Amino acid sequence: MAVDLLLGLQWGDEGKGKIVDVLTSNYNIIARFQGGPNAGHTLVFDGMKHVLHTIPSGIFHEDAINLVGNGVVIDPVIFNKELEKLELQNVDYRKKLKISRKAHLILPTHRLLDAASEAAKGKAKIGSTLKGIGPTYMDKTGRNGIRVGDLELEDWKTRYRNLANKHEAMIGFHNVDIQYDLAELEEAFFKAIDVLKTIPFIDSEDFIFKALEDDHSILAEGAQGSLLDIDFGTYPYVTSSNTTAAGACIGLGVAPSKIGDVFGIFKAYTTRVGSGPFPTELFDEDGETMGRVGHEFGATTGRPRRCGWLDLVALKYACQINGVTQLMMMKADVLSGFKTIKVCTAYNYKGDVITHLPFNIEAHNVSPVYTELKGWKADLTGMTKADELPSELLDYIDFLENALNIPIKIVSVGPDREQTVFR
Repeated sequence: MAVDLLLGLQWGDEGKGKIVDVLTSNYNIIARFQGGPNAGHTLVFDGMKHVLHTIPSGIFHEDAINLVGNGVVIDPVIFNKELEKLELQNVDYRKKLKISRKAHLILPTHRLLDAASEAAKGKAKIGSTLKGIGPTYMDKTGRNGIRVGDLELEDWKTRYRNLANKHEAMIGFHNVDIQYDLAELEEAFFKAIDVLKTIPFIDSEDFIFKALEDDHSILAEGAQGSLLDIDFGTYPYVTSSNTTAAGACIGLGVAPSKIGDVFGIFKAYTTRVGSGPFPTELFDEDGETMGRVGHEFGATTGRPRRCGWLDLVALKYACQINGVTQLMMMKADVLSGFKTIKVCTAYNYKGDVITHLPFNIEAHNVSPVYTELKGWKADLTGMTKADELPSELLDYIDFLENALNIPIKIVSVGPDREQTVFR
């Protein structure tokens, strides 16, 4: 058996949570491999909307084991709130949720550091979600972090106190006015730690190795998107972990030879939350329509998403660095009603036309070169079969498949798990 991967191919918010939920019945184990509660995976089924931030998106299925891998950073307070919501929905998470001992913990002072650092940047801020993700990964690479397995040690609170004291000194270094009551934050943190300890802690890399030996099927779930990867994204406007396929090997302890299919998720258009370059961003009525019809607001932050036409240059780049074997196109229904659909097929880069993603895609360097296709008017939301889709949408899909040389196997026509067309 191999580990299949499910990844976002844009700047996040592609709809990964829905597809994990749709595919979970095919897998024994769903494993989240990077990121933290800056992720917001939205699932809709049985007339209800569910938003997850750290817990894998297979948690609502009875038989799947859900693993929070070593590459994830966990905020116990946010994690506890997710568990409380699951309890309200009668989800018995204790028997199907496990946490890697090697996953790092987000401390209250990590969040304070995040806020201080972002405030100090002024107009140069990167658009952090202020969840403490960056400072936690900094402590991880700086070999200062506290891991889930440390909670089993008698002196873990001493380690916590030493690190929190260091963080407070660093907050002062930024010379910004950050008001906080650490005692109050710590009270909630330590209560949440007690709840976290009720979930089984495991040596996750050994768990996955034995699961593969026993022929169990595993789906690795990514967070954020490929263009937010710390190495291959639009740096510095990126997240703090590797969101690409290679990150799954590191974030779960899986050998590259054990990777199977790589499912790439993308929207029929493009969105971005926060700061950073966005070549196809629209500032006109078309962009406003995409945002309004697509309900483009961050599941974690609530911030409005910037909207634009599909960037095929960036999408092809993401497919290449991830080794994508199958594509899933989300929110095709949002484009219904546009007379013309535009696709960015090249960049005008410093006077030259190029078809690869260059080092810098800031607006002063790059402008999009568009190909236009005929739009469609049909309401897609009730369609369940590929042959029901309008011919113009099928032409759009064919155009993308030919350009990417990868099959588009799923077309999402609405937020509900039932609004999914398999091809």
